[in-house]
Amino acid sequence: MSHRRDLWLAAPALLAGRHAWAQGAGPSAWPQRPVRIIVPFGLGGSADVAARFLAEPLSAAFGQPFVIENRPGAGATIGTEQVAKAAPDGLTLLLMSNTHTANETLLPNRPYVLLRDLVPVAAINVAYHALVVHPSIEARDVAGLIALLKAHPGRYDYASSGPGTPYHIAGEVFRAMAGVEIQHVPFRGSNEARTAVIAGQVPIMFDAIPTMREQITAGRVRGLGTTGPQRNPLLPELPAVAETLPGYEASIWLGLMAPLNTPRPIVERLNAEVNKILERPETREAQARMGAQPMSMGVEAFADFLRADVAKQAEWIRMAGITAG
Repeated sequence: MSHRRDLWLAAPALLAGRHAWAQGAGPSAWPQRPVRIIVPFGLGGSADVAARFLAEPLSAAFGQPFVIENRPGAGATIGTEQVAKAAPDGLTLLLMSNTHTANETLLPNRPYVLLRDLVPVAAINVAYHALVVHPSIEARDVAGLIALLKAHPGRYDYASSGPGTPYHIAGEVFRAMAGVEIQHVPFRGSNEARTAVIAGQVPIMFDAIPTMREQITAGRVRGLGTTGPQRNPLLPELPAVAETLPGYEASIWLGLMAPLNTPRPIVERLNAEVNKILERPETREAQARMGAQPMSMGVEAFADFLRADVAKQAEWIRMAGITAG
């Protein structure tokens, strides 16, 4: 961890002279203006849904609007850089995912370093994926898909919402563990990738379970498995991919970060309020309907989680030979 972040953790009192404090607006008065949550992904994806889910209760708790701004592009680096360069006044937050921890390895030339230029605020949730194929594909289960891919190496493609996204990582780890040759076709977002799979332009995809459940029920795609350690309650009829590939697991998790030097009292207040929201029974019910599980943890626990996930993603990326292309 960098010296700059150590100072942020060890000496929040040094922040007392910052602009917001100079105006007499202590932590208890924050926020005095609307708060932006930058989502560096497109509309309708898991991150966008989670940000909008949190915005209303956070607005009610703090008495100011929490406004969602989607800034997709360049593997989530455009919106992330915007937050990293924002004023550290608690008025700009980043809705991030394990795309960001993967990018620490995948994108060495990104214009920021995650745990140097941003600080952890709160974890939000974790969810698993569905593995689906277009109905024209002969495979009826995961074993059948692997057999088909081995019989026709390099013939089939899989879609993802973009390089470095959890769906891309899921596909590449599957490719490596199954020992098959399959080509990655990245799109600008999940909606575009999903549309291509439904149209039969790309035959295979890992995608969000709640969204794909609707497509499976309608017969537009065929579900083969889910990517959690056990079967998923939203698609209980589908086996876990791990039942065919022991040890396989793929997820998408979400969290909030803020610019470096955001005052620690503001970070702590945000963390406490997000955790309150996550622990509500109605939140757990709503998250379950979205195929997600809340992840309540303190600021330091989330920081430890991020460091561990950066290392885990790096190991997967090296194992699978993943590149950003």
